[in-house]
Amino acid sequence: MKYQHIGASDIYASRVALGLMRIADKTHEEAVEIIKTAYDAGINFFDHADIYGGGKSELVFAKAMKELNIPREKYYLQSKVGIKPGIAYDFSMEHILKSVDEILERLETDYLDSLLLHRADMLWEPEEIAKAFKILKENGKVRKFGVSNMHQFQLSYLKSKLDFPIIANQLQFSIMHADMVSTGTFVNTNLKNDGFNAIGIIDYLREHNITIQAWSPFQYGRYEGVFIDNDKFPELNEKLDEIAKKYRTTKTTLSVAWILRHPANIQTIIGTMNPKRIKECAQATEIILSREEWYEIYIAAGNRIL
Repeated sequence: MKYQHIGASDIYASRVALGLMRIADKTHEEAVEIIKTAYDAGINFFDHADIYGGGKSELVFAKAMKELNIPREKYYLQSKVGIKPGIAYDFSMEHILKSVDEILERLETDYLDSLLLHRADMLWEPEEIAKAFKILKENGKVRKFGVSNMHQFQLSYLKSKLDFPIIANQLQFSIMHADMVSTGTFVNTNLKNDGFNAIGIIDYLREHNITIQAWSPFQYGRYEGVFIDNDKFPELNEKLDEIAKKYRTTKTTLSVAWILRHPANIQTIIGTMNPKRIKECAQATEIILSREEWYEIYIAAGNRIL
């Protein structure tokens, strides 16, 4: 496993992190195996959200961690707040502070290493968010802050109200969801591109030393399914298989390595609860694709080179 600093912070985390959205449905024994497998593979960064499993994901994780008895200072905990499922987004100071207290109680910890705003509240007031963040930081409940699924204009506005940096932006990115990189090739053309809202985001984040945390690294579309071994994508799977054989690895490992190859120093959040696949994902940090191989995979996924 290889490690990286997350944004402009002292968090030195595994380049592959484990997202715990699906752990709520696992038994205690399964959860222990999942987390132990990840930790033994070098993964020291665990990503939560207060809505995962309606809060149950954090409870299951905490119980498993207690059995594993891994010292708190040996791993990083991140969670997200701001979504009231089916009701509203809520970045009010009251909701942020209340949500963090509930998260800490469920995770049985005194602090979060990082807290992200989950998507974007259309009624947000950055000044109020800044007050909430300041209280959490001063009380030692949250050490660092970030966002998810925000574009550069939102980030710029939020940053102007804060006295400390935003360290991460969690964004969907994969071989089959490559808008962040592909939109740059459509500048000054009359070709339609559905990823218009992604234009410029990756370069802004690189310029301001904000780590991209790539979620859903194996999905195509929004949540339509996994592209690996999917009959809908024969050319891509043929190319992945060809290059995977060269590196004596799997298509799963290669798909993560493709993300990690980008010079933006992206951290990949995997969501698999399969111990075998967790190991495969962790191995991706040892593979460095050539420029030619990266583009071969990009083109095989149906992307164009103008």
